[in-house]
Amino acid sequence: MNYPPSIQKLIDLFSKFPTIGPRTASRFVFYLLRKPKEEIDELIKSIHFLKERVKICSFCFNSFEGETALCPICLNPSRDRTLLCIVANETDLLSIEKTKKYRGLYFILGRMVSRLKKADIEKLRIKELEERIKSHPEIKEIIIALNSTTEGEATALYLERLLKPFGAAQGKKITRLGRGLPVGGELEYADEETLSSALEGRR
Repeated sequence: MNYPPSIQKLIDLFSKFPTIGPRTASRFVFYLLRKPKEEIDELIKSIHFLKERVKICSFCFNSFEGETALCPICLNPSRDRTLLCIVANETDLLSIEKTKKYRGLYFILGRMVSRLKKADIEKLRIKELEERIKSHPEIKEIIIALNSTTEGEATALYLERLLKPFGAAQGKKITRLGRGLPVGGELEYADEETLSSALEGRR
């Protein structure tokens, strides 16, 4: 037995979401079917507003609402512009911000890779990262703040090799988070105290 085309179409769309398989996608669809029309209309309106109002920062790639090209963090004159913290995504940025221990700027890599093959590396914002570093000589320390997972370690090692010339030629310090994070841990799920310790113990 197959689902009606309208149901299957939505299952296929939800299945494209990160970590969502067909079974979970089908639960989403049947959950929506049970909801009143008003709630569905509100969901549709929110998705529309998401695309209409949310912008991507031209410096760090963070998502924000506003009329400027830069997000509030990058616009804030009190941020320490000698520090640049590389994170994988917006949720990791938010986790670090919640610690209130870091006052520098960020760069969102977009993702992590498990294999250092050209096709995978091209999915990272490497060119943009290099451009930011070259065009902002005031940056003195670059912090690689990625998960302590297999993907995070592979990506961090690649970044260390990539950024090494900047350290040698321009005297920039390349550091990674300290040992506060457990092996296999993800920044998104780390508590604020653990993240604070990892930031303070960066090396």
